[in-house]
Amino acid sequence: MASENAQELAPVVISFPTNNKTEGVKSVADGTDEKVKINNFVNDEIKSKEEPFEAGPDFEDNSKVPILSYRKIFLIFLGIGFQAFGGPLAQIALIKEKMVVKGEWITLARFNRVFAVYQIIPGPEAAELAMFFGCLAGGRIGGLLAGLGFMLPGFTLVLLFSYVYVLVGDKNERFNASFRALQPIVAAMVLRAVHKISDHALVSHKTKKLNYWLFSFAFLAAIHYALRINLFITLGIFGIMNMAIEKKKHWIAALIYLLGIIGFIIYVVFKGIPTPASLGIGVSKEPDPGHIFALGLVAGSLSFGGAYTTIPFIRAEAVTIGKWLSQQTFLDMIAIGNIMPSPLVVFSTGIGFQAGNIWGGIGYAFLEAFLITIGIFFPCFIFTIMGHHLLEKLVRNKFLGAFFDGISGSVIGIIAGTALELLNTSIKTSIVLRNANDSEKPLLAASDNAMAAVLYVLTFGALYGFKFKYTPLLLTIGGAIAGQFLFVSN
Repeated sequence: MASENAQELAPVVISFPTNNKTEGVKSVADGTDEKVKINNFVNDEIKSKEEPFEAGPDFEDNSKVPILSYRKIFLIFLGIGFQAFGGPLAQIALIKEKMVVKGEWITLARFNRVFAVYQIIPGPEAAELAMFFGCLAGGRIGGLLAGLGFMLPGFTLVLLFSYVYVLVGDKNERFNASFRALQPIVAAMVLRAVHKISDHALVSHKTKKLNYWLFSFAFLAAIHYALRINLFITLGIFGIMNMAIEKKKHWIAALIYLLGIIGFIIYVVFKGIPTPASLGIGVSKEPDPGHIFALGLVAGSLSFGGAYTTIPFIRAEAVTIGKWLSQQTFLDMIAIGNIMPSPLVVFSTGIGFQAGNIWGGIGYAFLEAFLITIGIFFPCFIFTIMGHHLLEKLVRNKFLGAFFDGISGSVIGIIAGTALELLNTSIKTSIVLRNANDSEKPLLAASDNAMAAVLYVLTFGALYGFKFKYTPLLLTIGGAIAGQFLFVSN
């Protein structure tokens, strides 16, 4: 079997400049004494560049990574994909347990450094980690297959549930009751995500303490969101401002923001207060295949910090600007994505399915579910498979790193604004009143909203009170069951 695998795939190699310590390209899997020289070379090179962290063999040694066939790589990560319940934290912990603690492919020190890089670039970190390990074992094709294997179970299940959702939809009271209960639960999870993402997005890489500049960007970005300033303008302004601050050019950062304020005032004078439609760019005004693929591609490019950062943009494009998707259906798709063994960003598959069904029926629904998923994962695959070392060079470049940090910080404020709007929608809107008499609606609406508010508060408390990695999954399942008792009319 070993010879068969060796024929299928050449050993992973790392290239180093030729000097007196090593001679060109050496295999990291050949088991020779040259591995020691390579590690010494890596130490000397990194230490000579005054990097902000102490590097060593732990960050470069691939000697324990197995060289696997493409089929084996795909099956390994397909198996992990079927176990990937519980959201991003549970998925990352699962990959760490399988590949680092038990498999010992790489050291814990290297895993932590790799994870730090993927927290900064766009894309779901769990999928990126799967592709990283696939690349180690099988090159770029191995990375591609690892990513596909990891996301395939969740994608398939979201596709199936989306189909059932369309078939049953408004026709079944009990089906609607479960999703009615899930809406405030999902809204609470989005708000809780603001804190979780802030734990790394607003923290200085050097001091490991709160970065007050990034915190101020998040606060100002929330104000921008409330004023309906375009998301891309907001992200761009704070990214560039942080680059200026990194260079100690605080006056340039202040000037950039001042110019932004002047631009906003001019806009208001000539065009009035921005409408909610101003938040997006109108990339999916119509739910046709081309626009849905573009929606996925742009959303995937904005997913700094994971899936939750795609929520504001997709909501702005599909619900606010396009108006082809309701707030309730949007929340329902997030709920479906949350209970599946997949990166949460796969909720976009359900969005694409709804779009295609609206555009041309079930056939288009399946087509557009595929297209939006390909679009949203495409940046993630490109960033990861082009090589982790290149990514590290980009991220460790202080200028580019500062731009990414500024974007990540401002994203927190945008997610917070979206979370509060989802709170309003999830509590006030009710589907169960459709068949009620007009005289009964005020009382039923008050009761319905009160129960939704209680679910929101209980969920929010549970997310903070319980550290169990599967808490979000259990809350989602419990909410669906609770809906049968709370929102089914007698």
